Amino acid sequence: MSTVKANDITNVAGGIPTVKGQQLIPTAWVNFNGTSTVAIRDSEGVSSISDGGTGRYTVNFTANLSNANYSAVASTTVQSSFTNVSNNVTSLAVGSFIIQHRENGSLIDTERLLAVVMGGQS
Repeated sequence: MSTVKANDITNVAGGIPTVKGQQLIPTAWVNFNGTSTVAIRDSEGVSSISDGGTGRYTVNFTANLSNANYSAVASTTVQSSFTNVSNNVTSLAVGSFIIQHRENGSLIDTERLLAVVMGGQS
């Protein structure tokens, strides 16, 4: 087996590199604070987070995706004693999506939310 080493890989036609038609890297990702004043800790392809009320956040992309047929997954680190935790991703659009964070069935703000987006490219 050969080893290929490179500092940068670029698709000849532009955009995300592929192997056998599969995109190699996430389209976007974000790590943000969801309490008090929401703030991005670090991200790629995400321009901002909008606070939509308790436990509800809109993740805005730096640039619109080509389509809304992407997969977005959200997770969190739970700081409380709640055991029934869920993060729902809704309203997939080319410019944004919404995360709703629930603990024991109720929308609640949380200190750390993480999201990864794959797809949405032409």
